Amino acid sequence: MKTILLSGAISLVIALLGTRPVITVLRKHKLGQQVRTDGVQSHLATKSGTPTMGGIVIIIATLLGYLGGHLFTGDPMTASGLLVLFLMTGLGLVGFADDYIKLFMRRSLGLRSSAKLFGQAAVGVIFAVFALHFPDGYDITPASEHISFLADFGISIGPVLFVIWVLLMVTGTSNGVNLTDGLDGLASGASILVLAAYVIIGNWQYRNDCTTGLASNCYDVRDPLDAAVVAAAVMGACFGFLWWNAPPAKIFMGDTGSLALGGALAGLAIITRTELLLILLGGLFVIITMSVVIQVGSYKLTHKRVFRMAPLQHHFELAGWAETTIVVRFWLIAGMFVALGLGIFYVGWFPN
Repeated sequence: MKTILLSGAISLVIALLGTRPVITVLRKHKLGQQVRTDGVQSHLATKSGTPTMGGIVIIIATLLGYLGGHLFTGDPMTASGLLVLFLMTGLGLVGFADDYIKLFMRRSLGLRSSAKLFGQAAVGVIFAVFALHFPDGYDITPASEHISFLADFGISIGPVLFVIWVLLMVTGTSNGVNLTDGLDGLASGASILVLAAYVIIGNWQYRNDCTTGLASNCYDVRDPLDAAVVAAAVMGACFGFLWWNAPPAKIFMGDTGSLALGGALAGLAIITRTELLLILLGGLFVIITMSVVIQVGSYKLTHKRVFRMAPLQHHFELAGWAETTIVVRFWLIAGMFVALGLGIFYVGWFPN
C-alpha cells in the first residue's frame, strides 16, 4: 500500500510542477495546436496555438513515480508492471511522432492512419509476446492465452490468436482515448476515473491472491499489487496534468498522451485478467468511439449524418452546450460506468 501511495504522490507532484515549464518552452518555440478548419469553428479562436504534446509530462511523471515508489519502499519492480509501462511509453512515442508531424511539418492530420496503425501494432505485438513469458514461482505469466472478464474463462485461444486479441484491445483502447481527447480535460478526467478503478482492482486481487490462499474466489494474477502501483502512478500524473488541462486548458496532451493513456488502460486490463470488463469501465470511451463508427457508416451507406459532428462531444458543442457542461456531464457518465464495472467486479468475487 505504501508503494501505491508513494508512486501516485510522486507522479502527481512531478506532473503538477513539471507541466508549467513545459508550457513555457512550448510557447517559446510556438509549438501550438493546429486546429482543423473543418472542425468546430469556435475552436479556431479558443484552442488554436495552445501548447500541445503535454503527454510527455504524463509519461515522464508516471515512469519517475513508479521508479520512486519502488526505490523508497524497497518493493521489487515486476515484469507485469514494466510491461504495462513499456506499452504506455511505446504508444506514447507513436503519438509523439504524430504530434511532431503536426507541429513541425504543419500537417494537421499528422501521421497517416496506416503508419499510426503500424506503430501501434508493432508495440502491441512486442507487449503481447513478452507478456506470455516471465513466469513467477507459481508458473503464472503476466498475461494468459485466455479471454478474461472478471477472471480468465473458456479454453486457451493459443499464442497467435492471443496476439491478435491484444492488438484489437491496444488499438481500440488507445484510439478510443484519442477520440475522447477533443475538449479541455475530458480525456484526462475520464482516464483518472478508470485508473482509480484499477488501483482498487489490483489491491483487491492482491488481498485475495490464489498464491497466498487457495479458494474458489481467489485471483490467479501474477503481480496484482504492482498493477495497482502502475495505475496509481498514471493516475497521479493525470491529476497533476489536469490542473493545467482543465477548462480553459493551458496545454493539451496531444496524441502523445492519449495513445499512452489508452495503452496503459489496455495493459492493466490484460495483466489483471479483466479484459472484457474494460469495456464497462471505459464505457465513455466506447460510446464516443461508436459515435464515430455510426457517423462514418451512416454517411457511407446513406450519405446522411446521424450526429451534427463526430466524435459525440462535438455534436453537443454544435447543439449549443457549453464546453464545461459537456466535460462535467461526460465525467459523470464515465463515473457511472466505472461504478457499474466495479460493482460487477465486486459481486463476481462472491462464490456461488
